[in-house]
Amino acid sequence: MKSLLIATVAIVMLASVAHAAASDKEFESTANQYIDKLLEMNPEYATTLGDHRFDGRLTDRSAAAIAEQARVAQSYLDRLAAIDAKSLSEVNAIDYAILKLNLERAVFEANELKEHEWNPLFYNMGNAIYALIARDFAPLDDRLRSVKSRLEEIPAVVAAAQANLKTPPRVHTETAILQNQGNIGMIRDELSQFVEGSSVAAELAPVREAAAKALEAYGEWLEKDLLPRSNGDVRIGDAMWRKKLRFSLDSDLSKEEIYARAAADLKATQKTMYETALPLYKKYFPEDTDPARLGDVKLVNKAVLDKLAEDRPNNDTIVPKAKQTLADAIAFTREHKLVTVPTEPVKIIVMPEFQRGVAVAYCESPGPMEPQGETFYSISPTPQDWTPERTTSFFKEYNDYMLNDLTVHEAVPGHYLQGAHSNKFKAPTMVRAVFYSGSFVEGWAVYSEKVMADAGFGGPAVKMQQLKMRLRVIINAIIDQKIHTEGMTEDEAMALMKNEGFQEDGEAAGKWRRACLSSTQLSTYFVGSAEVEDIRRAYEAKNKSVDLQKMHDNMLSFGSPSAKYIARMMKL
Repeated sequence: MKSLLIATVAIVMLASVAHAAASDKEFESTANQYIDKLLEMNPEYATTLGDHRFDGRLTDRSAAAIAEQARVAQSYLDRLAAIDAKSLSEVNAIDYAILKLNLERAVFEANELKEHEWNPLFYNMGNAIYALIARDFAPLDDRLRSVKSRLEEIPAVVAAAQANLKTPPRVHTETAILQNQGNIGMIRDELSQFVEGSSVAAELAPVREAAAKALEAYGEWLEKDLLPRSNGDVRIGDAMWRKKLRFSLDSDLSKEEIYARAAADLKATQKTMYETALPLYKKYFPEDTDPARLGDVKLVNKAVLDKLAEDRPNNDTIVPKAKQTLADAIAFTREHKLVTVPTEPVKIIVMPEFQRGVAVAYCESPGPMEPQGETFYSISPTPQDWTPERTTSFFKEYNDYMLNDLTVHEAVPGHYLQGAHSNKFKAPTMVRAVFYSGSFVEGWAVYSEKVMADAGFGGPAVKMQQLKMRLRVIINAIIDQKIHTEGMTEDEAMALMKNEGFQEDGEAAGKWRRACLSSTQLSTYFVGSAEVEDIRRAYEAKNKSVDLQKMHDNMLSFGSPSAKYIARMMKL
């Protein structure tokens, strides 16, 4: 009887293992098939990931194609529903959840958000061309032939924009006009340095000119047809914002919980800044001994920030200074053993014209299918039409000490470092590589600023900028939901950013514009950093002694899923 029981248990266990293996196999097949189809339908995204099978095509942005993408996503959701997720391996179980969320997101964006009907930035083709010339992933002539093919498809994208766009918000159309001018400049001017001397120069010349003329006509249509009817509301509303937030964050935090944490953190960060600022204030203003003034948190903070802003770059020096700050950050991170610094190359560049108008800087890591590519740390100079006063305001915000903090965020140990670690993660599917978590990526970068400042990078002057950036992150989350769900006005947002976050006028004005252009994205910084800090607190509570490099390397070893999955894999 005992032997029969043992045999029965063994049979059940073997059946369970076989079922789990079958589920894993079915999931991996389903995920890989969808990703292959997704990249075929989105060739520009495939290029950025390092998949160059579709480099000669542009994404079909017609209404029919968008509807087809939603239909395909729904069909794979149905296939996922037939898989027993509970029997999957830990890696596949997490990737199952990530894939499911992003399939739901594709359906939501096409059928509910419908950005293709109201956001002309959806039709910006600049990056599709730029991605082919920015990296040396293939011989130049081969890449230029792909450029030629994509340029030939520009009229189709223009036609889709003209057919789909209805009544966008004015700020979206204005930004599209600016970026379209950058696209024309890139095709006519910036491409020349790559084309001259190439064997395809002659055949590319008429195609370049035809594409530029098509975009000129498109620009005229944007200004004369679309702009006059661009009276749509920038606010997407509470219900839509909540739905979109779920896809942007993949977090368990609600809108209300995010606001409560942000409001509390705002006051706490101002107090911490004051503690850092007071010794500096006494150093810079030794004649001021008035106890009332010395005890005024906002007065002391702002006075010190204004004093530090006197040391600042300009359009000619910001890139050279950023290069030096990058070298300093790399050396400091290695010396203090905060996290392992990769050896992959990173290049600081001036932001291309067609990408300007949304952010002052960005980091573009090579795709996970292109591990040898360079990372670009891109900085935007001030627009040529800015007044001298506004330009001065900009560089007071991005002064020498803030540039140190910005370099930490964008490069080391922020985005560049995290991206390089992420690209080393391997799994049975490409789910995490294709569907990275914006909240974790941005959260890590914000968290890394604190790690560096706490370790003494740049001293109290840079610590002040890190705390100022922290205030900016907090206020980003507040204005993101207040603008889109509660009708916050520009004046109210500007007052909050300038009075509570000590932002310069130019920075605050740019952030208002960005908040209008990118609902829910501004929340990723605060939520992501809060969740990364939660992971660290849980890790420190579990371990008596903490090796920061070991902890951070472990945190970054799982790709770029949302923080809740990293906590799960770290057994926290």
